[in-house]
Amino acid sequence: MAAYGLYTHIQSNKFRSMLLLAGLFLLVYVIVYAGALIIEVANNAGGPVDYYLRVALSDVIHTLPFSTGAAALWIVIAYFFHQNIIDAVTGGQDVTRQQEPRLYNLLENLCISRGIPMPKLKIVESDALNAYATGLNQRQYSVTVTRGLLDALNDQEIESVLGHELTHIRNGDVQMMVIAVIIAGVVGFFAELLFRGFFNFGGYGGWGSGGGWSSSSSSSSSSSSSEGGSSDRKSSGGGAIFVIIIAVALIALAWLLSQLVRLALSRSRELLADAGSVELTKNPDAMISALRKIEGRGELPGATSAVMELCLDNPREGFSDLFATHPSVESRVQALVKYAGGHDPGPLALPAPNDQPDAPEQGQQTNQVPPPVPAGPWGANPDGAPQGGPQTGPQTGPQTSPWADPAGPWGRR
Repeated sequence: MAAYGLYTHIQSNKFRSMLLLAGLFLLVYVIVYAGALIIEVANNAGGPVDYYLRVALSDVIHTLPFSTGAAALWIVIAYFFHQNIIDAVTGGQDVTRQQEPRLYNLLENLCISRGIPMPKLKIVESDALNAYATGLNQRQYSVTVTRGLLDALNDQEIESVLGHELTHIRNGDVQMMVIAVIIAGVVGFFAELLFRGFFNFGGYGGWGSGGGWSSSSSSSSSSSSSEGGSSDRKSSGGGAIFVIIIAVALIALAWLLSQLVRLALSRSRELLADAGSVELTKNPDAMISALRKIEGRGELPGATSAVMELCLDNPREGFSDLFATHPSVESRVQALVKYAGGHDPGPLALPAPNDQPDAPEQGQQTNQVPPPVPAGPWGANPDGAPQGGPQTGPQTGPQTSPWADPAGPWGRR
């Protein structure tokens, strides 16, 4: 029943993800509608509010093929080049069995045990402790780990991390996350484009003094002698300003919803991937200890927020945790303890790299005294040192052999 419930939840989550992605596409059209409102106000600043709303909707319908085509082109470009972009940001490099036999064998054993095709293997030369999976189809799938993760985790913990990433691939999480990041990028791109165009237009005489509404309003006021006409023009200008406010609010709302939807796609999937790793390895304690070692040490230098959303851990603290893409390590560990029967060792500290003293170079003198050697049956150590402790100074006399004439209880013979 547990496996049935898990797989049912995975299928349900995939269906909800598809709905969320469809919602992200609708956000693109919301951005286009907001842009149409701004353009109509710029072309005709004297219309009423309902006129702007009606004409902007007509513009969206007429430009629907172009906006859809632009979003699709963005997705096509990301489909073929997203892995290159991610590798350029993180510095991921392909590795072979000869280069990393330990890591390669662990991943291969997991894939063979479950009949999963072997993804590509990459390593990021970073001291951070993290891993992520990427790809949109079978030929593109890859699992990337950091050098710091390999150095800090034992084989069982690394195997649990690899199982986590393989579960993302097996459940289709990787495709959904990459697509969500792509479409959210489209929304962010159009939103920034409209904001820049809006402020640039205002700065060069659209909305400020000396141009646009100000100049037309002043000239209309000076040429007008009727009080009723002046009030009509004021109401028209107020309607245009109101429409601009609506457009800016729509752009901000679309951008915010795209970010929140993208975050919602990730939070539940991390819990499912942890459970899937336990299912693959049958070792919940290894997954828990891996999470405890990675906790707070996963920030990849130079990685963007979009890349960090794909990682095993995306550390966030304080107010930024409100927009975190991953549940906290504490909640993930508690879920594994509750539902998988694991044991939580608590936060773990990694051993410092300088804990072990360096071995002295050959020929180098040290001040450390070696431990005493037990005395032999004739009262002297095998190396000739007197009984009771090591010889700390240089020997001035000839060394005696245990077969020499030793001093007995009545003196030397």
